[in-house]
Amino acid sequence: MFNKILIVCLGNICRSPMVEAIFKHRLSAKHPHVSVSSAGIAAVVGKSADPFVQELLRLEGIDCSEHRARQLTSAMLLESDLVLVMEEDQRKEIAYTFPSVCGKVHLLGKWGGFEVPDPYKKPKEFFKETYQLVTAGIDQWQTRLWK
Repeated sequence: MFNKILIVCLGNICRSPMVEAIFKHRLSAKHPHVSVSSAGIAAVVGKSADPFVQELLRLEGIDCSEHRARQLTSAMLLESDLVLVMEEDQRKEIAYTFPSVCGKVHLLGKWGGFEVPDPYKKPKEFFKETYQLVTAGIDQWQTRLWK
């Protein structure tokens, strides 16, 4: 069982906080023991989630206003049972930099065979597409982990 999930993207202000917030929201009732957090490979440390991310999540009744971007560390990776990344290049970078954790690092879109492109500084419509990909990836992981 995965009790500690780490979500990783580049800046930790768009994709990973979105995934973190949705996972937390979905798991809170039936699996409150599961801890979900996020970080960035090149985080904009201390910055809140992008306004478009916050807006999309609010529409679903999810509040991520407390989120602050964090830099990925080896300790975070070692403490996690499962690490989900948005792009294959991120998976490869983590595996190269932290080879001891490569077996627990997977694409969010692993089961659907897709990556989640970065919506940073793109129009709102791109964020909506990102949200759809993110929820598809979360759905697929939930099906496999928590039937």
